[in-house]
Amino acid sequence: MKQHFSIPVLILLLFGSIIFSCKHNPFFEVDPDPNPPGGGACDPDSIYFQNAVLPLLVSNCTESGCHNATDQAEDIVLVSYESVMSTVGHITDTNWGENKLIKSLQETDLEDRMPQGKPAFTSEQINLIKTWISQGAQNNSCDESFGVCDTLNGSQYGTFVVPLVQNKCKGCHSGANPQGGLKLTTYAEIKAVALNGKLYNSLIQASNWMPKGGARLDDCSLAKVRIWVNNGAPEN
Repeated sequence: MKQHFSIPVLILLLFGSIIFSCKHNPFFEVDPDPNPPGGGACDPDSIYFQNAVLPLLVSNCTESGCHNATDQAEDIVLVSYESVMSTVGHITDTNWGENKLIKSLQETDLEDRMPQGKPAFTSEQINLIKTWISQGAQNNSCDESFGVCDTLNGSQYGTFVVPLVQNKCKGCHSGANPQGGLKLTTYAEIKAVALNGKLYNSLIQASNWMPKGGARLDDCSLAKVRIWVNNGAPEN
């Protein structure tokens, strides 16, 4: 028997057939957010807590007896954004003479200066934290490998490896009692750990990876380290 459809029904059927025939070619294409929450391209003018600030604090200030979640020296814990914000007084104060964290890093008296028993933070590292605070002390992060990864020019010792070790590794691996008995304060020390496989393997572990604290190194940074190691860890 021949079926007859009303005009409204025909319109609905036609609209439905278009939708199903175009399921891989939607009507509305939405441009991806270039900076989604918790990631996206890094802004060179911004300081990101998870990428830069937290690893610096964890590697320098959370060893046994210090500001870790167990010992909580002076009731200060520096293992996460939440603990930093809740236990460090005046953390958002841009009057650096009143900011407790900045004061402790700039203290000239070695008995009061943080970190204890380790080299003082460099002026660049202190300015990095100051900039993060001045920008709102946000719990932010970015994808350092977003876009093109320049492994040709970025895997050199002086321009990539040294800043990486200085900001994310040296705090734990320096001083009289370096973590794991490994010191990473000179080229010879870093090269030895690189060539015996311990450096790269520690970065790619499924859990308890290095550097301690914060997010794992992004794929681009891992590629740069791998290339540098495979090239013999040259000092250039």
